[in-house]
Amino acid sequence: MKARADATVLGAGLMGRLLAHALAARGLAVEVRDAGTPDAQGAAARVAAAMLAPLAESAVTELSVVRMGVHALQRWPEILQTLPAPVFLQREGTVIVWHRQDASEARRFQALLARTAGALRELPGLEPAVELDATGLDAMEPGLGARFPRGLHLPGEGQLDNRALLQALLRSLQDTAGVQLLWEHPTDPSALPDDGRWVFDCRGLGAKAQWPGLRGVRGEVVRLHAPGVRLRRPTRLIHPRHPIYIAPKPDDLFVVGATEIETEDVSPATVRSTLELLSAAYTVDPAFGEARIVEISAQARPTLPDNLPLLEVMAPRRLRINGLYRHGFLIAPALLDATLQWMDHGASPLAASFGLRIQHDT
Repeated sequence: MKARADATVLGAGLMGRLLAHALAARGLAVEVRDAGTPDAQGAAARVAAAMLAPLAESAVTELSVVRMGVHALQRWPEILQTLPAPVFLQREGTVIVWHRQDASEARRFQALLARTAGALRELPGLEPAVELDATGLDAMEPGLGARFPRGLHLPGEGQLDNRALLQALLRSLQDTAGVQLLWEHPTDPSALPDDGRWVFDCRGLGAKAQWPGLRGVRGEVVRLHAPGVRLRRPTRLIHPRHPIYIAPKPDDLFVVGATEIETEDVSPATVRSTLELLSAAYTVDPAFGEARIVEISAQARPTLPDNLPLLEVMAPRRLRINGLYRHGFLIAPALLDATLQWMDHGASPLAASFGLRIQHDT
């Protein structure tokens, strides 16, 4: 280990681990400081479905996030190839279903998808939604056609295994010479000496005291072991009150979630919210009735006032990366590449092409 690090990364959640891994691959001596422990128990990325669904998310976010998400679909396979352990990655699309009584909500959703596809027609890799009847649904996901008369398939979208990814990134950092990991070591960037090193603040909500407007938005997920459920693709249920997503993971595990609550409270989920998630999942596939509940988790996701990410240049060689909100895995590769480009050139045409803001602290 060099006497002084070339770069210090504050925060070892998804963004911090990705960035530290990339910096170490460049041959830099990297110091990682995190308030938590190696298992990432306090990281929002651990409580996530890790779906890579830019078109589906366009119904609730801005076009800049969609652009970053399409970039991520190409970049994740490249990033995973550099890791010392395999990580589940799937790109067989997203299935969208709805009950008959929610057809008007589905039409609104389809109109939003069509608007996105029209606005970003020039974007390579963004495939339009494909309408399915009951027969088409059954051919794609056997059994769905018996419960839903119509649906959509969003080709090319995917998902990965978030916890396997966090573990693989940790192993890479542990195995790389020149990387120092300091756990249970909360650090304010202003406490670091101005000695010429790069400093990247990726602390998420840990940066709230230094970043006015940063807030937490609570998300809840249930992890189920359901060998009887045959869903193979991430599936979303459109519902005016209880929309959910179901993400199939390896070994018959399913992540079910959707809740968004404007609070930083991360206490256990309520009975009501858990029943809503599980009841909605049961309507998608009754075989979930025999599933075993492995875990019910809640975490607050770091969110800026406009719900969009931001790179902020605090000083020469010092950058804050935050505001990943509910889109962490969808946009992290784009934020990573924009950060590295800014590091090399003091500017990022890539960020400009996404519509990603780089703000200079004056």
